[in-house]
Amino acid sequence: MHAAFFLLLGASLTRFLMRHPGEARTPWIIALSITLAVLYLLGPVLGSRPTPRRLVWLGVLVLVWMVLVVLAPSFAWCAVPLFYTGLRILPPRAALALVALLTAFVVAAQLRLAEGFDPNLVLAPPAVAAVATAVFVHMQRQAVRQRELAGRQRELIDDLLRTRRELAATERREGTLAERQRLSMEIHDTLAQGLSSQQMLLQAADRTWTADPDAARRHVRTATGIAERNLAEARRFVHDLAPADLAEGGGLEAALEALAARESAQAEGALTVHCHVEGTPGAPLPDRVQSALLRIAQGALANVREHSGATAAGLTLTHLDDRVVLDVGDNGRGFTAEPAGVRSPDTVRGHGLPAIRARVHQLGGTLTIESAPGEGTVLSAAIPLAPAPLTVPEDPA
Repeated sequence: MHAAFFLLLGASLTRFLMRHPGEARTPWIIALSITLAVLYLLGPVLGSRPTPRRLVWLGVLVLVWMVLVVLAPSFAWCAVPLFYTGLRILPPRAALALVALLTAFVVAAQLRLAEGFDPNLVLAPPAVAAVATAVFVHMQRQAVRQRELAGRQRELIDDLLRTRRELAATERREGTLAERQRLSMEIHDTLAQGLSSQQMLLQAADRTWTADPDAARRHVRTATGIAERNLAEARRFVHDLAPADLAEGGGLEAALEALAARESAQAEGALTVHCHVEGTPGAPLPDRVQSALLRIAQGALANVREHSGATAAGLTLTHLDDRVVLDVGDNGRGFTAEPAGVRSPDTVRGHGLPAIRARVHQLGGTLTIESAPGEGTVLSAAIPLAPAPLTVPEDPA
């Protein structure tokens, strides 16, 4: 638009000088043309906001152009760039009034140049002004819409970033809580149970120290063995939190057998634990499944030892095609089984069963507890296994 203005201004001045050389008004026309060009160049320096200085500048610019059109009607078409200048600076009504005023001057100037009345000279300038105004208004509305769309996009991006930050923070909190729960279950199934056993053995040794020194020494030796086992578990925590029985090799079956033998030895005849394995796994069990089943067996036997009063207990590991099942049964006093998540108000301890349920739930399995007063208890944990990949026989050809 700036280039068009200076092109029209130069063309109008050239036309005047070619058709009216040496006239008395020629110096005035040249001076006004230079003044109009300088004033137009000052516009961008004053900024784009409708400040008082810019309004004064627009008024002086239009006034100089009007004087120039009165002296030389050929300068009338410089009004088209002035249309956009007014529309860009003034409010809508004032801008339309300015456009109408400039159009009237253009019509009058064209009629002065014509030899007679020509309807096109009366209709063409308003049509050009209307088209120029419509184009500008449309562009202005599009710019406003683009700004609004950009603002909404920025808001959506900010919301997305905020949501991602909140989601990341939530995931971190959930990860922290899950890791805390996992550590609590690991500690309960190993160190806490071992310390509880040591406490009971040392208390028994203290009671029989004078009356039966041999029995007291046996209790102390058993407590020492448990302490060694707890030390191994604690060191395993520092490394990878895998059960020490599994870390020694031999797999889950060997670990369960070692657990049964250790529980029987620690009970000193008060409790006998047997281990039985049925079936053969089609593929090695995942480490997390082996670790979870061993911890479940430890927690279940700890409950049997501390609460059931049983004299015999059994561990049965059953390998099926789509799952592995661990059953822990005893001949103890039993209890009235409560639904998952329900806890008696008078229960002080009892972290074992919730920990077992949590382990089974994490692996997508199911936990079943069958018990009744005086009839013992059977705890069954079924863990689903991923189907083995199909093997395609090679073509002998």
